[in-house]
Amino acid sequence: MSETTLSSIPQDDQHTDYDQFAGLYPALPTPFDGDGDVDHDRLAERASRLEAAGVDGVVPVGSTGESATLTHDEHVDVVETVVAAVDCPVIAGSGSNSTHEALSLSERSVEAGADALLLISPYYNKPEMHGVRDHYTRVADAVDVPCIVYNVPSRTGSNLEPETVAALAEHPNIGGYKAASGDAAQISEVIERTRTESFDVLSGDDAMTLPLVSMGGTGTISVVGNMEPERTRAVVAAGLRGDLSTAREHHHDLAPLVRALFRETNPIPVTEAMAIREDGTPRLRSPLTRATAATRERLDELLSDLDDQPAPSAGVTEA
Repeated sequence: MSETTLSSIPQDDQHTDYDQFAGLYPALPTPFDGDGDVDHDRLAERASRLEAAGVDGVVPVGSTGESATLTHDEHVDVVETVVAAVDCPVIAGSGSNSTHEALSLSERSVEAGADALLLISPYYNKPEMHGVRDHYTRVADAVDVPCIVYNVPSRTGSNLEPETVAALAEHPNIGGYKAASGDAAQISEVIERTRTESFDVLSGDDAMTLPLVSMGGTGTISVVGNMEPERTRAVVAAGLRGDLSTAREHHHDLAPLVRALFRETNPIPVTEAMAIREDGTPRLRSPLTRATAATRERLDELLSDLDDQPAPSAGVTEA
């Protein structure tokens, strides 16, 4: 996929200020085989299934994709597999707490065919905001695809301040922000400060997708979208066209599953959920471990309930 206008939402459902990133982008779990190696055939099947379900793009090798335990070569191989499997946009995770490493992963991911990059804010070493800004600027200067900055304080130990996001939004290669702080006031401020830029704000927390879209966000990089792409896309599409009643209905239909998918560290529950639906094994890389019996039981119950309900069509045309 070479084009970087990243949306396949039908025209009637598009956000009026749509620029690049709008809609549903599932964050792909990386499947492993019995030897602990990446299962590339399964990975390609997952990406193809999601594309057929009408998603607007896919996001390999992020936190959900266990990027922290992949080698750099495995990381790039995953990107290549997903790019070859789909025609929809591929947003590759390529961040690091080392600017040198982030530059290398980003350049290699673009060479592998990624249409855009998702860059986590530097973690553990907790740089000052001017250091974070320099980190992102150096990566964005080095590539010719759109970059999404990613704020997830629960994983990084630091918070990407709205003022810094607003400054980064002025960079021509920084086109979006993944919000996973859980702080609605902060997310609203980011949207307020960047609304005159060619810049899109995406939810990075499934429970916050509808509130974010209602504030002017444009979509979601989603975990639950792997399991229920039609329903997740229906939340976003209805929200973008201002039909909050329909969006709320789909949001509440998904809410119990969303809670279950985050009762243990992501991607433990979603990997288990996929195994329940016979999409791979529940295998993860150490130090992540298999979901508890209680989580497995809850997921099985919720997925069975959803399987008994008709899902919205891929076109999301209902009023």
